Amino acid sequence: MSSKTAAKSHPADQSEVSDLSRQLLQAQEEERRRITRELHDETGQALMVLRFQLEMLAGESIDDGQKSRIQESLVLLDRTIDGLRRTIARLSPRVLEELGLVVAIRKQLQLLARHTAMRTHQELPDDVGDLDPDVQVAVYRSVQEALHNVAKHSRARNAKVKLTFSGGKLLLEIEDDGVGFSTRNAADRGFGLKGMRERASALGGSMKIRSHPGEGTRIRIAFQIEEQGSRSGSDKPLRRASAA
Repeated sequence: MSSKTAAKSHPADQSEVSDLSRQLLQAQEEERRRITRELHDETGQALMVLRFQLEMLAGESIDDGQKSRIQESLVLLDRTIDGLRRTIARLSPRVLEELGLVVAIRKQLQLLARHTAMRTHQELPDDVGDLDPDVQVAVYRSVQEALHNVAKHSRARNAKVKLTFSGGKLLLEIEDDGVGFSTRNAADRGFGLKGMRERASALGGSMKIRSHPGEGTRIRIAFQIEEQGSRSGSDKPLRRASAA
């Protein structure tokens, strides 16, 4: 048997690899949810109790110097609580589970506009129907990571997210007009692009990056979508990701 023939993967093997990758993604999301619950129920509650106790001490204290130190501690504690909330929001896509993918993306854009001087733009459908939940998580995580990179690295004036269904594909595009970067060195700069690519690939998708120094960045992620017919009691088709 030639080496070329031996290198070919059997369709069944590819399906098993895809299923395993999907299971690993699901396990990662469940672990994030577990950590989120612990941070919220234990760490978050402990910090709120500590804040309450510091406020009581400030009210009971007579010494001005002591009051000042307590107020400084309260300011630091409030910053810590805000940071914890942001961490929880990044770990667990609760807004995705409660409000859906489109609203979750809009909220990510709102956060970007609120915390930076950027103008944000969107081209989003009214809803995504019964899109495969794993694909929804992958899309949300990709938007989340990409916009985090935009805020941290791009120095852009504008950022845009576009989500469309076309020709049996779900297309996600995230674009900015910032400083750009060399894609050859991106893996070494902590952009999280490798994780985004692996997440898309695990669901049969693909990811392309176009960026050059001084010319902005565009990330394009595509998933093949299979129409599985209507669910019982619903006219909306169930869209599942299929291996490319």
